[in-house]
Amino acid sequence: MCDNPGMLITDAGELARHCGRLASEPYIAVDTEFMRERTYRADLCLIQICGPDRDAIAIDPMAEKMDLSPLLDLLADEAILKVFHAARQDVEIFFQLTGSVPRPIYDTQIAAMVCGFGEQVGFGALAATLANAPVDKSSQYSDWSLRPLSDRQLKYALDDVIHLCTIYEEISAKLKKSGREPWLTEEMAILTDDSTYVQDPYDAWQRVKHRRARPRALAVLRELAAWREKRASRTNVPRGRVVRDEALAEIASSAPRSRKELTRIRGLGAGAANGTIGDEILNAVENGLAVPESDWPSPARRIDLPEGSGELIALLQALLKLRCEEQDVAPRMVATRDDLEKIVADPDAPVRALSGWRRELFGEDALALLRGEIGLTGARGGLRLLRLNES
Repeated sequence: MCDNPGMLITDAGELARHCGRLASEPYIAVDTEFMRERTYRADLCLIQICGPDRDAIAIDPMAEKMDLSPLLDLLADEAILKVFHAARQDVEIFFQLTGSVPRPIYDTQIAAMVCGFGEQVGFGALAATLANAPVDKSSQYSDWSLRPLSDRQLKYALDDVIHLCTIYEEISAKLKKSGREPWLTEEMAILTDDSTYVQDPYDAWQRVKHRRARPRALAVLRELAAWREKRASRTNVPRGRVVRDEALAEIASSAPRSRKELTRIRGLGAGAANGTIGDEILNAVENGLAVPESDWPSPARRIDLPEGSGELIALLQALLKLRCEEQDVAPRMVATRDDLEKIVADPDAPVRALSGWRRELFGEDALALLRGEIGLTGARGGLRLLRLNES
């Protein structure tokens, strides 16, 4: 537990001294506090780091004339393992600051799933189980952008990285004992790939809900979503503050060509329709309508499932549960229902469940089940795998 909640670094020289102390450590635990409710990009409000000695510090990136270079150099040092919990958003923040991902990375949430702690296990549950430390979450949703930070906020923030060190040490020992370290390495490759954090505005349409729009409408939606993404990024406001998804989908479907038609879009408002945003929307619509048919996006294809697929998918789900319980790993780490549907439709489907360690743990048996070579039978205490050539 943090006994010095006043350990807040607001001076670049002091930060450099602490980073120098940590530069020889094998790993550092890293956490951030940020605000994103009113912005497109996360506003970084606090950074917490801690080494194996449990001497944690909190760094104030909002302090006047703060220079984060010593910290960013520490994160870039590939001789030091950077430990996060649910790393994606934290890593994205550092990627935006530097243009590169801190390497190497260890995500304790993913590692916990590999060790059988359940799907997307929370930090509090791991802290209680592995560090014997209840986590006070009362400060979690406080406004971290306000200054001064309270002692309670700082204690909460520092305790998190202190407990994260213990969680990492306990889980890494379990992984080493189980021989599953290569499984985690495969997962970390995604988190450390720069392309994970580079978003093409012209892919943004795929995240907009729509009612199975036709390809031409999707071409318009692609232009509209790309425009919204660029504007939100440029003005640093949330996408929904520019135009909500529902309105964007309706504009794509109706393809208004004038301000008058645009004002009829529910949820847009006459002020937006008759202003600069309205002009930009109409321009995006025109661009979308001008896209040649050969370049129209294709709607997401429904998987063509053979007759009786529901029963086959249910069998695969039962097999997945059985295999994951035997190996003490979270089923979601191995396969999703979408993966199972694709396997039923195509035994050569390019899904993760049919490659690497997942194929060894589940994929080979899944294919054998579909071929009728194995079955599932009831047994005392649950299901049992039955080889059909068994005597």
